[in-house]
Amino acid sequence: MATQEPSIYDLAYQGKVTAVKNLVDENDKLITQTDPNGRMLIHWSALGGHNQLVQHFLSLGVPVDPEDDTNMTPLILASSAGREKVVETLLTEGANPNAQTIDGHSALQYAASKNWHAICNLLIEKNADINIIDKRGATPLHRAASKGNIEIVKLLLEQEKKLQIDKTDMYGNTALHLACEEDRQDIARLLTTHGAKIDVTNKERKTPIDLATPSLIKQLKKITENNLS
Repeated sequence: MATQEPSIYDLAYQGKVTAVKNLVDENDKLITQTDPNGRMLIHWSALGGHNQLVQHFLSLGVPVDPEDDTNMTPLILASSAGREKVVETLLTEGANPNAQTIDGHSALQYAASKNWHAICNLLIEKNADINIIDKRGATPLHRAASKGNIEIVKLLLEQEKKLQIDKTDMYGNTALHLACEEDRQDIARLLTTHGAKIDVTNKERKTPIDLATPSLIKQLKKITENNLS
C-alpha cells in the first residue's frame, strides 16, 4: 500500500524549507490558503519552530496574527511549543502579545503553564498583560503557581506594581489557593512574602490556609505577621 504524500502543511511543520518554498513559488495562493482547521502555513511553521519559514512568509506579506478556527495565532502556538526564536521574530514584527483563543488563553498563559521562562520574559517585555484571564478567570500567575513553576512566579512577581497577586478565578481561588492545594510550598511562601493574602475566601468558603498542610499553615501565618509588623 502506497504511503500518503505529506501535505504542504506537514512539510511546513517539519521545516522542509526548500520543498515548501518550491511549492509556494509554483502556486502563490498556498501562501494564505488554510487547512481544515483554519491554519495557514505560517501557523504550522511557527508551531514547528522553523524561524526561516516564518520569516519567509512574513516577507511575502502574510499577516503576522492570522487566527485559526480556535483563534490560535502563530504567536500563541509558538509560545505554547517553546519556540523562542519564532516568538522573538513574531513579536518584532508586531504580533499581538495579548491575542486570546476562544477559551481565552493567551501566549503568556501557555508559556507560564509550560515553564518557558525566556518566552515569558519576551512577552512581558512586549507588554503582555500579566493579569490577563481565560474563560475560567485564571491568570498566568494562577497557571504558574498551580504547575509549580517557581521561576515563572518569580518573573511575574518582578512586575509587582502591575501584578494583581490576589486576583480570583471563577471559583474564587487566588494563586495562593492553588499553590496551597497543590502543596507547592516554596511558591506559597514566596507569594505570601510578596503580600498574597492568606484569608481570601473562595466559593467553597475555603481560604488558602484551609487548603495548606499544618506545617505550611504555621509558616504562612508567620510570614503574614512579619509583613504586618
